[in-house]
Amino acid sequence: MKNLIIGLLLGAMLGVTAGFALGIVAFPYLFPPAPVNEQLTGLVTGARVAAGRFIHADPKDPLHHGRGGVQVYQNLVHLESDFEVGPGPKYHLYLVPDADVGPDTAVDETMFVDLGRLKAFSGSQNYPVPPGTDLADYGSVVVWCEQFGVLISPARLVADTPP
Repeated sequence: MKNLIIGLLLGAMLGVTAGFALGIVAFPYLFPPAPVNEQLTGLVTGARVAAGRFIHADPKDPLHHGRGGVQVYQNLVHLESDFEVGPGPKYHLYLVPDADVGPDTAVDETMFVDLGRLKAFSGSQNYPVPPGTDLADYGSVVVWCEQFGVLISPARLVADTPP
């Protein structure tokens, strides 16, 4: 009888732990945030500095993908209306010094600038650039999963040439 009670308690503890872990992973898939549609009106100071397109960095990985455009201004990073990434937990938008970011790039070990947590998995979004950030030092904007340390989608930035 004693062994049965211990077995039931251990099973209940393992079940609760596994259920909690599964809930953390499944939550963003079951309850994704609504798409946003933030505009640039009144937010941008100065001309556009660079632009890029998010790509599917590792075609062998069907879960971590992204697409859509990004525009960089001196004070703001704007994800365009066609922006989209596969859902997941704790996604952040980083400015990264490397221009060629791939699945093997140790993004979290670079001198990245964290622009904040991703507001939604799709739609146009704005992220302020911290004052004093020299955008010439950054070759990519990436979506990074902080919870699991995984690259979701990089966008190589191409600098605008002055007229």
